[in-house]
Amino acid sequence: MPETPVLTVQQLKALESAAPFSSVLLVRKVTARVTSGDRPYLVVELSDRTGSFSANAWSDTPVFDFFKSLTGDVIVRVEGRIDYYQNRLSPRLNSVTALSEAEINRPEIIENIVETPPEDAEALWREFQGFIAGIQHAELRATTQAVFDEIGDAFRVSPAAISMHHAYRHGLIEHTVHMARACRALLPLYPEVDPDLATTGVLLHDTGKVIEYEGTLAPQRSRKGLLQGHVVLGYQLVRKAGLKVKLNADLLERLEHIILSHQGELAYGAATMAATPEAVFVSMLDNLDARMGMVQRALRQAGGDGEFSDKIPGLNAQLLTRPPAK
Repeated sequence: MPETPVLTVQQLKALESAAPFSSVLLVRKVTARVTSGDRPYLVVELSDRTGSFSANAWSDTPVFDFFKSLTGDVIVRVEGRIDYYQNRLSPRLNSVTALSEAEINRPEIIENIVETPPEDAEALWREFQGFIAGIQHAELRATTQAVFDEIGDAFRVSPAAISMHHAYRHGLIEHTVHMARACRALLPLYPEVDPDLATTGVLLHDTGKVIEYEGTLAPQRSRKGLLQGHVVLGYQLVRKAGLKVKLNADLLERLEHIILSHQGELAYGAATMAATPEAVFVSMLDNLDARMGMVQRALRQAGGDGEFSDKIPGLNAQLLTRPPAK
């Protein structure tokens, strides 16, 4: 390890311009671009469990060839100097080396790199199973159980997104459990919504994401994810399970509709607009928890000096991170 203290992304964001730094980070994405003067460069997204940032690797620097040749998930040690562009961290990278497998497997390295929910993943899974058991309608409960008998292991570790919300290991189960808690709390306010159908829809709405994403450290969309998307993939999983347990045709169609419409808007990936009480309810819960998940993550990653977060694309705003003065 270098003698210079190894800093997290959150710590980097508290440094002044030109300050030297050393960090161990995950390479999440490398994008090739060209300036208006035809000068090639790479935009490199780097992260750890405390946050992420992008930096440019110019073609006349040693780091350009390193990042250009990368394939797959790579954890690297980077050294450079702090810089900012439009008030966002965008450091100059002077050197970069890939960590060996032995270094990566050191607990202090992997625990710092892999972002996880603040809640224990095993506890989330136990709570999730309780929500399945709480479905009173036998065939809806059996349909739900059949899906998770098929995908349970993958569901427990999958992210809920690549970048927008709950975009980290175990993020999908965190997002779904949070929605199920909100569902249970709000159902008494809306007697028009069938509790079993809505709960089943919540638990199953994003199951296609276990097929849509692949990769361990920096998930990307799979072939099926790109060609079909999680809405269609989830619909396929649910239809297969519903037919297997002989769920009646009306309930199966209503459950499929929840999956197909849960994204809320056609522009956001919904196959159709929500047109049943349960579908409207689930799509609103999904939107609520997705947005609040962005808020919760921004607050966790907020540095001590700044009053506002970086702009959050999903909210189209910078978040005020300081609590109310009381």
